[in-house]
Amino acid sequence: MYATAFLDLPALSHATGAVLLPGSKSISNRVLLLSALCEGTTTVHDLLDSDDTRVMLSALRQLGCGVAHNGTTVTITGLGGRVQKTEALEFFMGNAGTAMRPLTAALAVMGGDFTLKGVPRMHERPIGDLVDALRLLGCHIDYLGNEGYPPLRISKPHLVLEAPIQVRGDVSSQFLTALLMALPLAAAQRAITIDVVGELISKPYIEITLKLLARYGIAVQREGWSRFVIPAGSHYRSPGSIHVEADASSASYFIALGALTQGQGITVQGVGADSIQGDIRFVEAAQLMGARITSDANALHIQRGAWPLKGIDLDCNHIPDAAMTLAVMALYADRPTTLRNIASWRVKETDRIAAMATECRKLGATVEEGPDWLRIHPLPAGAWRAASIHTYDDHRVAMCFSLAAFNADQVPVRIEDPKCVAKTFPDYFEALFSVAEAHSVPVICIDGPTASGKGTLAARLAQTLGYHYLDSGALYRLTGLAATRAGLPLDASAEQAIAHLARTLPVRFQGEQVWLGDDDVSEAIRTEDAGMNASRVSALPAVRTALVALQHSFRQLPGLLADGRDMGTVIFPDAPLKVFLTASAAKRAERRHKQLISKGFSVTLDSLRADLEARDARDSSRSVAPLKPAQDALSLDNSELSIEESVDQVLAWWQRKQPF
Repeated sequence: MYATAFLDLPALSHATGAVLLPGSKSISNRVLLLSALCEGTTTVHDLLDSDDTRVMLSALRQLGCGVAHNGTTVTITGLGGRVQKTEALEFFMGNAGTAMRPLTAALAVMGGDFTLKGVPRMHERPIGDLVDALRLLGCHIDYLGNEGYPPLRISKPHLVLEAPIQVRGDVSSQFLTALLMALPLAAAQRAITIDVVGELISKPYIEITLKLLARYGIAVQREGWSRFVIPAGSHYRSPGSIHVEADASSASYFIALGALTQGQGITVQGVGADSIQGDIRFVEAAQLMGARITSDANALHIQRGAWPLKGIDLDCNHIPDAAMTLAVMALYADRPTTLRNIASWRVKETDRIAAMATECRKLGATVEEGPDWLRIHPLPAGAWRAASIHTYDDHRVAMCFSLAAFNADQVPVRIEDPKCVAKTFPDYFEALFSVAEAHSVPVICIDGPTASGKGTLAARLAQTLGYHYLDSGALYRLTGLAATRAGLPLDASAEQAIAHLARTLPVRFQGEQVWLGDDDVSEAIRTEDAGMNASRVSALPAVRTALVALQHSFRQLPGLLADGRDMGTVIFPDAPLKVFLTASAAKRAERRHKQLISKGFSVTLDSLRADLEARDARDSSRSVAPLKPAQDALSLDNSELSIEESVDQVLAWWQRKQPF
């Protein structure tokens, strides 16, 4: 997951391949709570690992549920409909509506001393209609802030079950879902009726709730979408084990991707034609816009059909979350697209109608909006603008606008706060990059002499930008280590054998760790001997040639930070930013001296300085790729700069090259 402040997406050219989706958020959190309300143990397979499910799991642990993790399988030991703990409990619900609403209802019916709160946005998301319905039932709930909004205080109820419970259906389907999941706890002696006031929105999410309740032994009877009856004698029964479908809402981004890109198309694995999720009907909307889609029970295959896409006018009540993806697809259409009946967008993680309108306008689009509708005009070639997309701490905004990187004008797109996708799809950008290709992947090169600090600087920059990191010096150190382990002399007599080792070097960088196959060699390649061996093998032309292709392979989306002597001159001469990092030999010797002393090595400053000066002379005079700055490199003398100041300077240079 990208934890950077922003993530720059270069213009993407096409995409092909398969994506395995994470589990459905809606199903995951429903299943977790239902399993907690049962007696006995339920094993949940393929559970989504995200911010929202972690919030729910944390709350269940607080209540006394047994929770055992094994990868994406979680075993829940339920409460049997009774809270075991008597002390006051405070629950932090983040911005997880799928946890906040149903847990509020369940706790209010079971009774206890509970406080539920969340992030500031959660305290702006209405819950008054659910609280009103629960109060009619005899539940005791107080507002601790603004009337109608969290945070909430829940106390012991005095349940009154004779009259039907009324709840509004036109604000959020989560209110009805919460009641449907909580009221079986009170239906042992009598049937309980829920009447929906107003038109029920997001009906497919209620379908998910009803189907899952049936899996747990609750056969809800309904009259259309206005009355729901929980039969007398209802009692939760664990299904023993249950599988969570892949998330159909998350599938929408890759369905859209398949509709946008030329070539073999995209395969979405984990969800298919028989999904219980309403958002699977996004397939129909994408087909209306021109996508060619085939489906089986557990996969979708999507290819571009009509191009440009077809503008549509669609009632989106049945796909409220996935419909956001249509707003970005509309930018690639032949005429305006109107999305209707989306009032629920106003009370989601952010005001999504306003957010989508604002960010589409940044890209250059004309957008009209109303209280429950949105109209997006397409962007023809020549009209796209590079934009920095504000994501409002809303995962779906971030994922939707990543699709704008496929624009006709090949302008980049910046996604602010990319980590917000952790709410439902922590590895979204990794999944996108696994199938997408760019017109050009940006590279920043950091060159410089030994001990100038280029490795530390490059690693920090890579972390800040969310880019891949290539320590080319480590490749030479690894080659020297592999050759030494193979018993080869590090000179011209073994040049071809060492080159063969270099071509097949099984290297990977993982944070600050360097792996050679299954061997963590991070410390082994950072010794003085390893550095000397790296210089020896780097002087062998065949070895350098062998490592060129390996170094090129690190140029992957979203970008690369390449650290090494000849990165900007030989390996990536087209890099848009090249930095030649320098420092005096005295300052470099002083830094290396502190480093070695801290590791327990006994060495003198004078000897280190002499060694560095000798290595500089050797490196700058060698016949193959001598140490020198690229002609277009920017020089940075960090003799008197901290690492933070050096990072800030290079970032400032990089930002000046961006169009945002």
